[in-house]
Amino acid sequence: MSSGVIIILVGAAVIVVAAVVLGTFLTHRDGGLRRRFGPEYERTVAQHNGDTKAAEKELDERVRRHGGIRTRPPTAEEQGRYTAEWTRIQEEFVDSPPRAVADAEALLGRLARERGFPDRDSEEHLAALSVHHPHHMDSYRRIRGVAQGSHERAPDTEELRETLVRAHDFFAALIGERRQRDAGRVKGRTGRHASRAGLRRGVVKGSAS
Repeated sequence: MSSGVIIILVGAAVIVVAAVVLGTFLTHRDGGLRRRFGPEYERTVAQHNGDTKAAEKELDERVRRHGGIRTRPPTAEEQGRYTAEWTRIQEEFVDSPPRAVADAEALLGRLARERGFPDRDSEEHLAALSVHHPHHMDSYRRIRGVAQGSHERAPDTEELRETLVRAHDFFAALIGERRQRDAGRVKGRTGRHASRAGLRRGVVKGSAS
């Protein structure tokens, strides 16, 4: 076998190996983005009409811009103050569900800013939060949409109640409460908060009648 043929074969082998290594790298990277962002990954892909490369480029850019944010954990005193304010909002829900949801959305925005994220009126607000709290973005976007009146129709009382209850998990994450991994325990804990503040379904329906 001539030296020229050997060189060609070696070159081809190097190209194949490089392609395999690159493919493995991209697969791990893409899998890492999917695991990191969860539902936010799927949402971004849908926004790009199924173009995963474009979606992953956007998510990579978000991580580059905001991955280094060092959030300031709230003190015990601040936790107590925030919790008291959230409880007041839940109690407010009985008399005025729309106002309670709007106040909760404003509290979440203020709390995020005080933790070190961009202001809620900044274009980078949601992008930064999606890097550090991707699994709470659906509930946060929902309460923002309701509070800002961006839905086609006004939500009814039960939808407002569900919006507020779901947003509590994001609130708990922002103030540093221990994350409950068991879904049943989370549901039970949010249910206790709701009961204490008059957010149980029966009470809400009674207040709305």
